Amino acid sequence: MSEQNQTEIKIVDNSAGGEYANAMQVAHGKDEFILTFLNIVPPSGRVCSKVISSPGHFKRMLAALNANLKMYEDKFGVIEEAETPKSEIGFKAN
Repeated sequence: MSEQNQTEIKIVDNSAGGEYANAMQVAHGKDEFILTFLNIVPPSGRVCSKVISSPGHFKRMLAALNANLKMYEDKFGVIEEAETPKSEIGFKAN
């Protein structure tokens, strides 16, 4: 790859270690999708991260996630879906 085609990616200091999320909420409007990632440990929880993306980039992310899920399951076996949370907090689509 030539230097002209390289993009420098920086990680802000407070997110370099990553965050564990066990819940997510999704909302959308005409121009954007909003993904809010949560870490729920009853009796409370906290927002880990919020990602706002255009519909076109969101669709590309879904395709990448689906491709990686298929590769994972081909290598390690089928993943069973986690139980639906019993509270209002958890994975939702708005």
